[in-house]
Amino acid sequence: MTARWSTRLADSTMARFALLAEDWNYQWGVVLKGFEQVWCATGDKKYFDYIKHNIDAFVRPEGTIRGYRLDEYNVDRLNTGKVFFMLYEKTGDSKYKCALDLLRSQLDTHPRTPSGGLWHKQIYPNQMWLDGIYMADAFYAQYEAVIHSRDTQHATRVFDDIAHQIMLIEQHTRDPKTGLLYHAWDESKQQPWANPETGCSPHFWGRAVGWYVMAIVDILDYMPREHPRRDDLIAILNRAIDAVIRVQDADSGVWYQVLDQGQRVGNYLESSGSCMFVYAMVKGARNGYLPQALLEVAQHAYAGIIQQFIQVDDANQVHLTDTCRSAGLGGTPYRDGSYEYYLSEPRVTDNHHGVGAFLLASTEIEKL
Repeated sequence: MTARWSTRLADSTMARFALLAEDWNYQWGVVLKGFEQVWCATGDKKYFDYIKHNIDAFVRPEGTIRGYRLDEYNVDRLNTGKVFFMLYEKTGDSKYKCALDLLRSQLDTHPRTPSGGLWHKQIYPNQMWLDGIYMADAFYAQYEAVIHSRDTQHATRVFDDIAHQIMLIEQHTRDPKTGLLYHAWDESKQQPWANPETGCSPHFWGRAVGWYVMAIVDILDYMPREHPRRDDLIAILNRAIDAVIRVQDADSGVWYQVLDQGQRVGNYLESSGSCMFVYAMVKGARNGYLPQALLEVAQHAYAGIIQQFIQVDDANQVHLTDTCRSAGLGGTPYRDGSYEYYLSEPRVTDNHHGVGAFLLASTEIEKL
């Protein structure tokens, strides 16, 4: 039997990287979430060992994390902590629980916009980015469900807050014409990239919307079924996916870097966002949040991902191409959120964002 694409890319990634990263960041945490799903699907201990090896390079015996600073107040720094839950469950080592508690404590004092939204980073005041819902709120939800599982009142408050984050950013970033979500929102409307009337950034970046829909399907895993906002989140997920489907490239089945500008010069079909949409569609349909008809859409998209972005070299190593290396707003040098900006970021191969998203999408497709 031919090996699945999930295991082929996971094995190739292990061959390329003994350690995924030298610093504490979110990108390689996405890869490890993909490895967690590959391990769950195969039961092969080498994938578990790879996760543990990477995390143990950062988590010290007392539960502190090399390179992590709570006072940065950066939601990205929470994402890699999602694999600590599995490590704590499987090993019983208290250092993972201490590390989880440390990351969770950031949310107690993390700065917020006047409307109660978590700032994306302390260096980006009063800004919410779609990316942040995946980085912070999916971690927040899992911590609440796993660590505070018996405290119903506390869970209600936490999931009220999580729902508020998801609903707030949709309320302010959703374009009424296309239904697509702008990358970010500055509640103060002070940033040069922000629309002076709405506070929104000017374009629909594929991976940003991908983070958002992945976050919702993951959060719903942990949100109590009786929570009064659960149906609201499912409705938001359906609205977002409906809008995404309308800008899917019909021929290839995948999506563009700038979602609604497929015919514009310079735009390109991008792998990480495409994989994220497949993951969200399949998992959402499998769990009953999205229509079953979307499975056909997702399978067409996944076939396009393999055709468009997967390359196998002479050594039988698998590579994922055409991933936007990174994109953001503000900072130095200043990122203005223009169409030209999103197209100026390098297109790279075997990027962590793309590899992690591909592993997640592949393991979902392979469940079918």
